[in-house]
Amino acid sequence: METLVTIGYIIACLLLFSLAIAIHEFGHFIVALKLGLKVEAFSIGFGPAIWKKRWKGVEYRIGSIPLGGYVLIPSVDPEGTQALEGGSKEKSPKEDIPAWKELLVSVAGPLMNVVLAVVLAFVLAAVPGANFGVLPAEIGSVIAGGPAEAAGLKAGDLVLKVGGREVASWSEMQTEVQIAGGKPVPVEVLRGEEKLELEIIPEQSEVTGAWYIKALSVRKENMAMAWMPDRNPLRQLAWDATSIFRVLKGLVTPKEAKATSEALGGPVMIAEAIYGSMRRNVWDGIGFLRFLNVNLAVLNLLPIPVLDGGLILFALLAMVFRRKVPEVVVKYLSMTFMAILMGLMAILVLRDAWRSYRIHTYDHKRTDQSAEVR
Repeated sequence: METLVTIGYIIACLLLFSLAIAIHEFGHFIVALKLGLKVEAFSIGFGPAIWKKRWKGVEYRIGSIPLGGYVLIPSVDPEGTQALEGGSKEKSPKEDIPAWKELLVSVAGPLMNVVLAVVLAFVLAAVPGANFGVLPAEIGSVIAGGPAEAAGLKAGDLVLKVGGREVASWSEMQTEVQIAGGKPVPVEVLRGEEKLELEIIPEQSEVTGAWYIKALSVRKENMAMAWMPDRNPLRQLAWDATSIFRVLKGLVTPKEAKATSEALGGPVMIAEAIYGSMRRNVWDGIGFLRFLNVNLAVLNLLPIPVLDGGLILFALLAMVFRRKVPEVVVKYLSMTFMAILMGLMAILVLRDAWRSYRIHTYDHKRTDQSAEVR
């Protein structure tokens, strides 16, 4: 019976992950159709199709590599990306359309992710059984011999700042510790009525690769997940956006880039997060889907060729200068960045798989790694 339950949860997780992708691609798809543009294919997943059906001139597919999806729109898609996406290698004629149409089609994908995130936030707010709340950055206890004890942290300390950045919750403190990596990081705490400045050097787990201070939070019954900060829908969405922007800032900050990139996860980590959330509480899983949709919207709006943000940038340049970026430039930039992104995705998948293997095969009798807290 447990096996059937597990399979059921896995299927539910795949459906949730697919929903985030499908709603994004549907945005491109429906706007392109409404603008009268030719749409060749709508695909969930990349690579060779394991299922496909042509209907009203559009080929609907399920790709063999479930790491994303795409819509083939010849008049919008950069030339040469079809083969990389898994489409036909034959060159489709590209109609010259106004830049504003390219802009609307490109914006529609991320916009649909935002729309879904907003809907989910309001749904969660209306569900009595959904568990919300912020775990304060208060030390409940410290692990003997760990970085927290060495730094002088004590039970009852309220962490105010990590690395000079204010933290309002345990999850924010975790993020700043992770971004600090193995470097000494200043920590400001409130002990009673006194503010203290301490310095802590996080310790890396040999199992997860994450950085920890080996301190435990205060215990709360029915503790909410980090992405369920408040029943107010706007505060939920604000937390989502703030979290992804903090990570992006860490990636472009020289002192934080290495540790931040090491903490990034790919499809495997996302799938495990959705699965773990669903097993804990279905509303936690829905909350993570909301968080994922905001992430997808923000990441796709980055001004990188082949992402929606790159296409938006090309369209805006054409509208400002009344001249489109040469197709050959768009083509090679898009193909180059597509290859880079696919390579990075492969690295993330392999790294996540190896990390997951270490976690699930680790002998917990050796060290109480479950007591380590970032």
